[in-house]
Amino acid sequence: QVLLVESGGGSVQAGGSLRLSCAASGYGSLRYMGWFRQAPGKEREGVATIYRAGSGIYYADSVKGRFTISQDNAKNTVYLQMNSLKPEDTAMYYCAAKSTSGWSLSPERYNYWGQGTQVTVSS
Repeated sequence: QVLLVESGGGSVQAGGSLRLSCAASGYGSLRYMGWFRQAPGKEREGVATIYRAGSGIYYADSVKGRFTISQDNAKNTVYLQMNSLKPEDTAMYYCAAKSTSGWSLSPERYNYWGQGTQVTVSS
């Protein structure tokens, strides 16, 4: 069983920064870890994903140059550093993991999900 627990959400003004963390247990069977977000009335969308055993990292176009995904395998933790935040970044952010091969930012490809952490960016 895989358990993912997010932390680090909060409220910030536009232009500010936040760092999200995702602590995983049962980590050994996972190939990719990703961050997703869902704003009210919108579909869940992929933000970034990282290959656990290598250096493969992929971002959604909307966050390239502003967000950075990283991992600390010793701590079984994945991070999302979010800089230059915009009001349109406001959403519930979810950590997710997939045990299958091949990178993806499609939520349907991910097996395991955390409960989410709220990020609110005010103008």
